Amino acid sequence: MQGFLAVFKREFKSYFTTPLAYVFLVVFLFFSAYLTFKQGFFGARQADMSAFFINMPLLFVFLVPAAAMRLWAEERKSGSIELLFTLPITVTQALLAKFFAAWLFLLIAMVLTSPMAITVCYLGSPDMGMILSGYLGSILMAGGFLAVGCFFSAISSNQVIAFVLSVVACAVLVFAGMPTTMNYLSSFLPVEAVEAISMMSFQEHFDSMQRGILKFSDLSYFVILIAGWVSACGIVLDERKAG
Repeated sequence: MQGFLAVFKREFKSYFTTPLAYVFLVVFLFFSAYLTFKQGFFGARQADMSAFFINMPLLFVFLVPAAAMRLWAEERKSGSIELLFTLPITVTQALLAKFFAAWLFLLIAMVLTSPMAITVCYLGSPDMGMILSGYLGSILMAGGFLAVGCFFSAISSNQVIAFVLSVVACAVLVFAGMPTTMNYLSSFLPVEAVEAISMMSFQEHFDSMQRGILKFSDLSYFVILIAGWVSACGIVLDERKAG
């Protein structure tokens, strides 16, 4: 446990020792607010945060891979990954420590959007269950994107390549559930195949959560997806250590 906490603290502090964290937070808060007001936040005359949460998948496609690309690519490029593997800590512990440190950083970014929720509560009487469900879905979706980014960061020593691969993979997982994509696929694929592709999409499971509907299938989707990509990352790192 001491080794886990040591890596966790080192990784979390590293975000704030460089301008990366501050640039990420400013960009995230700016575009989350800009896209929300662009969607007609006040014009809708409705006290909810649907205009805010609807933009989360698009924002996370680009911003979460930017936060994840350095997790292992930087360690490989600098050669510090070999030093990390010599410490009295398992690969799994190191992986989880770095993953949860990055996830905590993303959680802080979401917490900083709370003035939006406070504004909604001030202007009306929103459904707090819907707001909390939307935040839960956003946090789980951020974890899913982060797990994808963690995997691609582990297979590449170049942060730019890791970022591009992560963005492509995350975009596929988001747009697979878009109505336009489903309509296009239905033109040459059977209905069962289209539904299966849709069920693998972030969008499909996040949409219901942002509407305030919590289903076991949606929660388990994110948990399984995070566990799967993190496990795949662990396999890559185990092979790296063995080599």
